[in-house]
Amino acid sequence: MTVDHTEAQSAFRELLDTLRDLDKSFTEGDRAVTDDRTLADGYRQVLTTLGVALDTYLFAEPSRPQFVDTNTPFRRDRRWGGDNTDCYYALCTIDPSRRYRISGNRGDSVYFSVTAYNEPSPGAWSDKVVALVRDSDLEYDADGRFTFDLGPLPEGVVLLTRDYQADPLTGRRIVWEIESLDEPDPVAHGSVETAAALRSSAAWLRTMFAIIPLTVGVRSDDGHTIGHEITQVANDCGEPYQVADANFGWSARDAAYSFGSFVLEDDEALVITHRPPACRFWNFVVWNQFMATHPATDDRCSVNGTQAVPNSDGTVTVVLAKRRLDHPNAVSTVDYPRGNVAFRWFLPDAVPVKPEVRLVKVADAPTATT
Repeated sequence: MTVDHTEAQSAFRELLDTLRDLDKSFTEGDRAVTDDRTLADGYRQVLTTLGVALDTYLFAEPSRPQFVDTNTPFRRDRRWGGDNTDCYYALCTIDPSRRYRISGNRGDSVYFSVTAYNEPSPGAWSDKVVALVRDSDLEYDADGRFTFDLGPLPEGVVLLTRDYQADPLTGRRIVWEIESLDEPDPVAHGSVETAAALRSSAAWLRTMFAIIPLTVGVRSDDGHTIGHEITQVANDCGEPYQVADANFGWSARDAAYSFGSFVLEDDEALVITHRPPACRFWNFVVWNQFMATHPATDDRCSVNGTQAVPNSDGTVTVVLAKRRLDHPNAVSTVDYPRGNVAFRWFLPDAVPVKPEVRLVKVADAPTATT
């Protein structure tokens, strides 16, 4: 029997062409990175993003669903897309016409949710939240287990879970379980199906690298009018904003964000103070220019509302430097001279006031709360 491999072969070579050219986003033009570590991060990011794309499009079986980790506080091959050291994210590709049952145990989660997103075209990033289930929407048994049904969800093709932990080093994560309540489809791994999955993966990769690397101190004009907004000034944080149902990518509908950047010498630190609103969870995280942080075991690269020691007036001060200083809320860039920072506040009662940022000498940085 003659096998027609044209479609799969063509799509595979298109994917290779995409991978070959992705490094131009961080080696050429206005967004070219300027230090050796960030350059190396770029190549790691290419392969990390490829892994997530293949999990999403090539290996997924919507009628035989399975959640796979896209970010964790510990996996080095899943640092991407605005990760942080407090949260486990898991993804599952679904069929909009099917019914699903989702279960788990809340463990030590401080806040968790499941969000369904659309896909405007094959491989295109979401531009709309289709459904959102929060931990407060569910009932639990005596052991903390929960179960709920979801679907059909017209337009919903991807589920993304968020499981925020007060302390990722000790907290018990949620192990997500999902089953389709309808009979499974025949497994289709032919040339046509594989070609479609590879082309979607390539499209997904191209979109990611149209966004990253983030600029430091100047907002990138990537053509999107909705999405994460980055301050135009180095060593500052942008005006906080609330995500709307119309989004770009996999933003959390129930979060407010503020993003900024840093450029630090060895003897400099940023003193960042904000007043947390009443909310379910908040954290501050340090990223490289590819929206990725170090695993929780490397150093303290983030601080959250459970861990943070407040000032006497209810504000919280975070001290950021290339190495971790003595302040109780100190975080480290792990020796990066430049990069990005992010605040997120889940279910705030109001959009927070813009954080105040001061650039000081390390010798002058505070060592205690006020």
